[in-house]
Order: sequence, then C-alpha cells, then structure tokens
Amino acid sequence: MAQRTATQGDDEVPELLCGGDDVAEEEQWTEQEEEEEEDDDDDDEEEDCAALALPSSSSCLFCDKLLNSVQDTFSHCQMDHNVDIPVFVKRRKLDDYGYIKLINYIRSVRCSGESLLGTREDSPPWDSDEYMKPVLQDDPLLQIDVEELCEMNGLVADISSAMEVDPECPAGLLHRAQQAEERAVRAEEALARAMEDLHKLKLLAQSLVMSTESGPGPSSAGAVARLQEGEDEAYFSSYGHYGIHEEMLKDRVRTESYRDFMYLNPEIFRDKVVLDVGCGTGILSMFAARSGARKVVGVDQSEIIYQAMDIIRSNNLEDTITLVKGRIEEVDLPVEKVDIIISEWMGYFLLFESMLDSVLYARDLYLAEGGSVYPDRCAVSLVAVGDIQKHRERVAFWDDVYGFKMACMKKAVLPEAAVEVAKPETLISEPAVIRTIDCNTVCISELEFAADFSLKISQSAQCTAIAGYFDIFFDKNCDNKVMFSTGPRCTKTHWKQTVFLLESPIAVQSGENLQGRISVRKNRKDPRALLITISLGDQKQTYSLQ
Repeated sequence: MAQRTATQGDDEVPELLCGGDDVAEEEQWTEQEEEEEEDDDDDDEEEDCAALALPSSSSCLFCDKLLNSVQDTFSHCQMDHNVDIPVFVKRRKLDDYGYIKLINYIRSVRCSGESLLGTREDSPPWDSDEYMKPVLQDDPLLQIDVEELCEMNGLVADISSAMEVDPECPAGLLHRAQQAEERAVRAEEALARAMEDLHKLKLLAQSLVMSTESGPGPSSAGAVARLQEGEDEAYFSSYGHYGIHEEMLKDRVRTESYRDFMYLNPEIFRDKVVLDVGCGTGILSMFAARSGARKVVGVDQSEIIYQAMDIIRSNNLEDTITLVKGRIEEVDLPVEKVDIIISEWMGYFLLFESMLDSVLYARDLYLAEGGSVYPDRCAVSLVAVGDIQKHRERVAFWDDVYGFKMACMKKAVLPEAAVEVAKPETLISEPAVIRTIDCNTVCISELEFAADFSLKISQSAQCTAIAGYFDIFFDKNCDNKVMFSTGPRCTKTHWKQTVFLLESPIAVQSGENLQGRISVRKNRKDPRALLITISLGDQKQTYSLQ
C-alpha cells in the first residue's frame, strides 16, 4: 500500500506576519491546508476499505442465498448460521491451503454450521488434497487469502483507531507507518510461500520428464516405481470408490476366469505363499486361500482395502490372508519371498495404467526361485474396422457444421483413442497379434515397443479405424489351462476395445493385406498414460490413452 507523505517538513515554520489582511490570508491558507490533509486522509481510508471489497457476488456456504460481496457472505454466515468464518479460520490456525480446502469442503458436502463447528481439530475432514479443487468456478471466497481474511476482522478497526489519532501527531504517523510495514511484511511472506510452492511444482515436473533416470528398487524399476505418493494419488483415489470394483466383479469373463484357473489347478496353490498385487476387494486373495494357499498377502494403496479387511474377516479368512495398505514399491511385506504372484493388472489396450510395471517390480523383488506370475502370458491384437456411419458422426461431421467449416477440430478429436465396443459386423479383416508378453520374463523396458503389422482384409470396404484388444492366458504348470479374450467377437468385458479412428477412410479389397506400423510408449509426463502411433499408407497419427 502507498504511504502518505507530508508536503511540509516538521521543522518548517510559516513566517509570522503582521496586519489584519495578512492574518486573514494566513488563516485562510491554514484552513485550506487542513481541508486538503483531511481529503488525503479520506482517500487513504477509502483505499484501505477498498482492499476489503470484492466486486463479484458470492453464494452462502450453508444455504443457497446469494450475497453482494464476500463481506456480506461472511456476515450472513455469522448472523444466520452462527459461524464466523474468519474467527473459525484463525482459531483453527489454517494457512492459505487449509482455508481453500475448508471452503471447498463446506461447498462439497453441504454441511451445516453446527456440524462444521463440531468437527475435530486434530483430524479435520477437509484435510485432503481432493478439496483443493474448486467446487464453484471463480468462487469469490477463494480469491482472498488468509491474511486478507484476518484483515476483514481487524483492518477497519485499525483504520478507525488510527483516524482517532491526530494525523499531525508524530505518534499517529508512527502508528500508521507501523501498520503499513506489518502489511508489507505479511505480503512478502505470502509471496515467499507462493515462490516455494512454484519451485516444488517445477521439481515435480522435472522428475516426471526425467523418468529415465535410475531410482530405488530393482534394476527393472520404471517410471511408475519412482512416482511419489502425492504424484500417484489421483490414480489410487479412483480405485477407492466401490463403483469401479462392482463393475470389475460383475465382469464375469474376468472374474470367473481367475476363479476357474485357481479352483481347477489347486496343486499350484497348495501350501504356497501368494502375493496379490492390487488386491482391491480381496476377491483373488480369497480364491487363492480357498485353493489351498498357506498364506496370502494382499497389497493395495487405495482406501478400498479397509472394506477388504472387513470382507476377509466376514469370511473367516483372516488367519490365512494378510492385507497391507500401500504401494508395492514402498511397503514392507510380512514375508521375504513368495511362491506365486497373482494380479488383475490389465488396463485398456492391456498396458494402460502401467500396473504391470508394479507386478514386475514385485516379481523381481519377492518371487522365489521357481515361482510364477499369473496370468503368465498375454497378447495384444489389432483388427481393421469399416464403420462409415461412426466415422461420419465423429470425424467427417466437422467438415460442415451448420454450414461452417470446422475441419480444424479433427486435430483435437482424432488423437483421443476411444474405449468402446466395436460391432462384430463392422470388422473387415482377420486379427493380427502385434505383441506377446511373458509376465515371468519380460522387462519393463520391453513394454514400450514398435511393430509392423499386416491385416488380411476379409471383405471389400472402407477402413475407417483400427481396433485393439488383448487375450489373457493361464498356462504355466496348469493341468487345466484357462484363457479369456477382450476381442470384439467375444463376450463383452469392461475393457471393451480401444478404437483408433483414421482421418480419412482407406479403400481396401477382399484378400489384400493392409500393411501398417504401430508404436506404443508411455507418456513421459504421465507414465500411467499411453501414446500410440499408427502408420497406414500416407496417414500417420499419434493417439493418447489417458
């Protein structure tokens, strides 16, 4: 804030004049000077008060009432809901981040003022990074910081107190100068905190980009193993909700294949120590226990593991199954080695989410000699699709939108790979396997690859897309082998197929081979995402799966 400066020094004394006219002029000059100084004081007061005013309207935290300003909102909360937000923030000693989380928490859960006042101080319910995301776009309550919030309670009183002091008095000037200095110090501290946070974000970005550097753990550890807990929080949080587990459990192709593999091959599990990586609700751990395993250790970082603990106890399997919360790359297991690793790690297009990296990390660190990972083999395949109607709806649509050319939008639409069901009647080629993976021998570096492919066309048509899917095999040491496919000609699974739309359809004839090349690699900025580049003829497009 600008500091007011005196126009006349304290040691300057006006010349003493004699005569009535001179005295009258002096009195008139003195009155004008005092009025000017009062105007200056009024301007300063308006500047200070303006700091408290936010121009946009704001909705109440506890009801749907719309208020004219942030100050009016806080006054309404205090009068109608008995919650003084500035006082609450000060009493709980919240910093800027704590204040932001508090506001978003209240708006998110729509709690009452009474329930807010009853929250625990040692473990506040808003103490989670999920509440850093604004509930309301451009929320005026988030456009002030804690320092401004405290000033809303104290600044007006400070200004009034300062105005009561004679502005010509040195003590009054000193008081105002001290107030300005204190505000400047607080602003500098806030700026320093912001610069520190910016530096942390810069380091985080650098660590993601430089994902090829070596890190702790086995020599095969990749970028996923080096992710810090905060960097991977969104991924594991998504698996903390019951809905995704319900979808997976209801996928009978997936779940029954794992069950059949274990129940039909009990000799593999009898008296063995089993590690379940990413155990979720614990369904695979319980299958293993029922198949004769001596001990099962389930590991999962998401919050669903607490429900899994209750499930294990409900089925009287707590003596066999031990659950550990955390990332497999960071936890300490209650066993040194395991005989079998089971995991349902597959993502869209098999490798999306990069959970196989964690399974291979566990394999290299914990699997005993002669042990095995299940499923032990998988294959990725491609097939040509001829669906002119879908191509018109998603790609050709942008050529003419209500008489306007929007073809530039194709550059935004095409790079997004679609996860959907490819209709069997739209398939126009035989499938071709582009990659086979042996989970007992593959290295993490081999999960990024490039391969040529040839699709034998089964009917003359316009090729509009390439669809990808995968097959899973339980083979090693199995008397009763089990497999399942996520292909478009098989029973639908929650993985569906991954469809890569072409910018321009390619005319193909029955019996010919459509030649192409595909490369699959991790996104360096997000190692759980995939970048897939497909070349067909003179067309080349990179697709993202994230």
